[in-house]
Amino acid sequence: MMNTLSLILLQAADVMVEPHEEKLSILKLLFSPGTIWITLLLLISLGIIVYIFVERFMALREAAKDDTNFMNNIRDFMHNDRLDSALGLCRSTQSPLARMVDKGLSRLGKPLQDINEAISNVGQLEVARLEKGVGVVAALASVAPMLGFLGTVTGMIVAFHDMSTSGNNLEIADLASGIYTALITTASGLVVGIIGYICHNVLINRIDKVVVMLEARAMEFMDFLHEPAN
Repeated sequence: MMNTLSLILLQAADVMVEPHEEKLSILKLLFSPGTIWITLLLLISLGIIVYIFVERFMALREAAKDDTNFMNNIRDFMHNDRLDSALGLCRSTQSPLARMVDKGLSRLGKPLQDINEAISNVGQLEVARLEKGVGVVAALASVAPMLGFLGTVTGMIVAFHDMSTSGNNLEIADLASGIYTALITTASGLVVGIIGYICHNVLINRIDKVVVMLEARAMEFMDFLHEPAN
């Protein structure tokens, strides 16, 4: 009986002293006192990237709409000497293409070279307007990994400083905790940088498609000027 009771007590003691494995909490590491300032900067950068991406993506989607009826109506108005109707259509249509054609129509009667240059100038302004904020996305995508690395470097400095001042009381667990807490900022910076890089490239590709469409329609407008009137 005593042997059985002793065995039960020993097993219970083994259960009580069994080490508890603490789960790694990414959020806890990100918002720890040593990394919270880097985390906040990265979150602000990510918010700016997402905002600009969504806003520019919607604007580019509208600008990329290729309305063939618009150019057909402009062609018909021009051939029927209804310049006022053509200008009215351009000014009631809010798009980069409409503003380019509007400028070309306002230059009718001048040499074709002047008309072409006027349309090109408006086109360049429209492209610059479409690219608004895209440079900020590129800059944040480049800066975010460096911010993360800065957080890691400062965290490592603190960890090794604590190690040098702890003397014989150094605990490997505490040192390891400080190091992986510092490394989390590098990972976070890389994540934000990758997201920014992807967003930037998506916007650039869509801008390129809009530019190609605008150039094609500008050439089409110039061809209208060479067509004989009805």
